[in-house]
Amino acid sequence: MAIKDWPASERPREKLLSAGPGGLSDAELLAIFLRTGVAGKSAVDLARELLDSFGGLRPLLEADQQRFCGCLGLGTAKYALLQAVLEMSRRHLLQKLQRGSVLTSPDETRRYLMAHLRGFEREVFVCLFLDTRHAVIACEELFFGTIDGASVYPREVVKQALRHNAAALIFAHNHPSGIAEPSQADIRITERLKSALSLVDIRVLDHMVVGDVEVVSLAERGLI
Repeated sequence: MAIKDWPASERPREKLLSAGPGGLSDAELLAIFLRTGVAGKSAVDLARELLDSFGGLRPLLEADQQRFCGCLGLGTAKYALLQAVLEMSRRHLLQKLQRGSVLTSPDETRRYLMAHLRGFEREVFVCLFLDTRHAVIACEELFFGTIDGASVYPREVVKQALRHNAAALIFAHNHPSGIAEPSQADIRITERLKSALSLVDIRVLDHMVVGDVEVVSLAERGLI
């Protein structure tokens, strides 16, 4: 039976409009994105099969183009649409940080960093440049490495901070292993950066390590 023939209360789109997106299952949300099913399968049936095949919603969203487009019911157009949706989500989170202080929105900061960094297969070191009110001026990916680490250069961080006229910084990087526990190398580079930036009166507020399911703050651990 086609979704249009279902009772209105069971149709994903109508459920979302009446109860909000939080009440929908992963399959129902994905079905709205898919819009249509394939021969003999509704969009919800197809969504369930895709989630089973990929092992959940997150692996599907983070799949590369070749694997994504190779699945029945997907393709280049839907891949492009998905990437646009994900990028809009990241920009939305960043704009929310730019309007307010990261110190009063620590959960928003974590959500943004998780959305920005979790999908990388190598370490990426980013910096949030903050103004005197601790609102975000910019977020930049500064250094890239292998899954074993990234080379971080304090001189380049100071240069970029001065270019943005930043008053404070928050660092973040991902652990491709999925484990967010800070390493001794993470602690050492944070101290080096903090010392270099103190020479130009710029504060380091935090260094966050992004894993698969959590973001660990060095400041909250008392390591800054």
